[in-house]
Amino acid sequence: MTRSSTPDAIPVPRMPRRWFKAMRHFKNLIANKEDTSQVFHITHSLNGNDLYKAFNRFIADPEGRKRFEERRYLPPILDDRETLRAMPKGSLADAYCTFMDREGLTAQGLVDEFDQFAAELDDTRTPEFKWYNNRSRDTHDMFHVLTGYGRDALGETSVLAYSYQQTSGLGIQFIAYMGALEVKRWAPKGAPVIGSIREAARRGKAAKNIMLYDLMDLLPRPLEEVREMLNVQPMTVYPEVHRMMREAGLDPYEAVGGAIVDPVAA
Repeated sequence: MTRSSTPDAIPVPRMPRRWFKAMRHFKNLIANKEDTSQVFHITHSLNGNDLYKAFNRFIADPEGRKRFEERRYLPPILDDRETLRAMPKGSLADAYCTFMDREGLTAQGLVDEFDQFAAELDDTRTPEFKWYNNRSRDTHDMFHVLTGYGRDALGETSVLAYSYQQTSGLGIQFIAYMGALEVKRWAPKGAPVIGSIREAARRGKAAKNIMLYDLMDLLPRPLEEVREMLNVQPMTVYPEVHRMMREAGLDPYEAVGGAIVDPVAA
């Protein structure tokens, strides 16, 4: 089925990219990387009609069509710790719960942050596109689990570089590379920070998009089996950057805004 013949394809609007607004919100994000609302502002400023095109590609895919027809809402499923913890040890569900509990995160928490951002907008999105947008949002932390990237600044930017290859959105790519340049300012000289972003992009391009899959089928499966199924390739550069940071006495999770290790590089 081609995109043009897909019954539920939506019109792709003409939307400008607002670079100055994006830069202002990026500076706010650097000042407080936990302020997720800044990410939403940046992507809204720069994505233009990228995600509308991605939605039409998604529902033109047979698996995407199945997910669209199901219209399953993920946050209650992902926050049902009792059900997820009952799944086998070493499963995707087990790894997801461990990650979310360690980081103090919930799927609903991300929904709440997005809703606060959306309340400021004149929201003209169609219900179909809202569902797709929500699915992209609600699988973000699953990308961390699948790829192995942490929630440090480099880990977050690497996840975005990975996901950009699958869901597009210029705002996502902007944050990935601009964020990496900021990390590079604070990292030891010679640390392959940009290399981590490029490796993440290669991994994302090679992998299958988890948004196309039935999450209820994947969650009980062993994590490594899911990675193999989705062709999530191993990484080498990100751990190397962490190693170099720690040897220089720098905590990777405090890399942006902490003490500059190499003033010359900065």
